[in-house]
Amino acid sequence: METKIYNQQGKETGSITLPESVFNVAWNANLVHQVVTAMQANARTPVAHTKNRAEVSGTGKKPWKQKGTGNARHGSRRSPIWRTGGVAHGPRNERDYGQKINKKMRAKALYAVLSKKFKDGEILFIDAFTFAAPKTKEAKATIAELAKVKGFEKLATKRVNAAIIADVAKSEAVRKSFQNFGNMSIEEVRNLNPVEVLRHKFLIIASPEESLKTLAGRIAPKKA
Repeated sequence: METKIYNQQGKETGSITLPESVFNVAWNANLVHQVVTAMQANARTPVAHTKNRAEVSGTGKKPWKQKGTGNARHGSRRSPIWRTGGVAHGPRNERDYGQKINKKMRAKALYAVLSKKFKDGEILFIDAFTFAAPKTKEAKATIAELAKVKGFEKLATKRVNAAIIADVAKSEAVRKSFQNFGNMSIEEVRNLNPVEVLRHKFLIIASPEESLKTLAGRIAPKKA
């Protein structure tokens, strides 16, 4: 499997052989769904929180005596059946939504997503992003040039989640150049995950040779 490599000006500069273990994996909807759902659950912050009868404000005095009033028996105004009382069985922020994900499952799900993205023509390989200094204007010009590559025209027009740019290491000049783009994300290749890749339309991978080694190493080979 070979694919083209482009430069910042959108010109073809060469080609690279892709590892089939990463970019030629069969689509596994069940695995991808399981991993994506688990990752979203792990990122979930429990916000909903209700107070129980021990936490609401109010007196602890018995509303009225036990017998002789004709009213039902009550021991506290903080009881859940009172209007100002606590909540019974309500949501609590102590709940943990986390789910376990095996490393191999996460890696295989990522490979399945990358393979589908590649087959759909949504992955672009760039030899390198080089900015002498943080310049949003230069970054905008670079995206405009890359949008001229066939199949990537929406890079310049899609307003939300257009692309995720992945490189071996984050460059401050590159990060600051793209940080004003609301439709772009910057990430290190080693931190790519199925959720972020699926959230964006395109994936732009810089420094292809080193990046592919990092991706292929997500599942370590078995020792003899």
